[in-house]
Amino acid sequence: MKHFMTTIAAAAIALTASSASAEKIRIALAETPSDELAAFFVALDRAKANGLDYEWTAFSDEELAIQAVLSGQMDIGFGTPYAAMQRSKAPVRIIFQLSKLKFFPVTTKKYSKLEDLDGEPILLHSRGGGTDSIANVIEDKMGITFGERSYVPGSANRVVALVAGQADATIIDLSNKNKIMREHSDKFNVLQMFDVEASDEALFANLDWIKANEGDVQIFVNALASVWKDMNEDPTIVSRETDPEGPIGQLPKEILDELDTFYSEAVEGGLYDPAGGGRKAAAADMEWYSQAGQLEGDASTLNIDDFWYMAPLDAATGS
Repeated sequence: MKHFMTTIAAAAIALTASSASAEKIRIALAETPSDELAAFFVALDRAKANGLDYEWTAFSDEELAIQAVLSGQMDIGFGTPYAAMQRSKAPVRIIFQLSKLKFFPVTTKKYSKLEDLDGEPILLHSRGGGTDSIANVIEDKMGITFGERSYVPGSANRVVALVAGQADATIIDLSNKNKIMREHSDKFNVLQMFDVEASDEALFANLDWIKANEGDVQIFVNALASVWKDMNEDPTIVSRETDPEGPIGQLPKEILDELDTFYSEAVEGGLYDPAGGGRKAAAADMEWYSQAGQLEGDASTLNIDDFWYMAPLDAATGS
């Protein structure tokens, strides 16, 4: 596989931010702040206004964020840690679906269909993460086997790799798929893909910690649910509520200028469930991640309550 960003650290990226108090919820991000995290930071601001004290740390990939929660180093993490939950037997539960697996195989013109990728190298987000699971299911459904898998967090970074000629095939999110095809449709193909409703990013924590901090967790989930609901009704709420002094507000102007387009396309594409996922998402996850080989057992034999804790979301949405 053509290598890209080989200097990405294997430890937490040195980016941490916090609010003022000594007692904080410790949040493990799976990547550095970007336009994809703008809605999440709006929710953090709403939660802070309602009394939540927090700090966040950006890890270089999803695996490290998951391990930080499993080890107790962090309280809440980003990701879809189904394999880790089942393997470790730790009482870790998902509490909110941040986004769905709305991803697209994008390749150079040398490929025109998924079957053409048999034996070919592919660039993915993280080992064991959402794009890895998509690759597994593509292999199963299409009867192919990818060549070497390499990992670069962030769809935008994988687009850079494609455009620079450092990769020929990857799986990227809706926004970056639209962007690369607007700018480079003469060089790349979007391969036809089947529909996926499972979770890409979700928030998870140790169940014992959740119950011991139920007040703070409820504030957090309430804020997330309110932003996801408002965003689905009016995607421009994200740019309007983004703190210009916060981590998203400090992103380059060209990214900030595209926030409305980014979230309008994402909402139109069904990326965000206004109800935070809940039982519908959990059921889709059981089916998807068992088929992807990241959960042992058939979906019909898996217990949703072993992977999700619904109480905070039920309270936030009135379910």
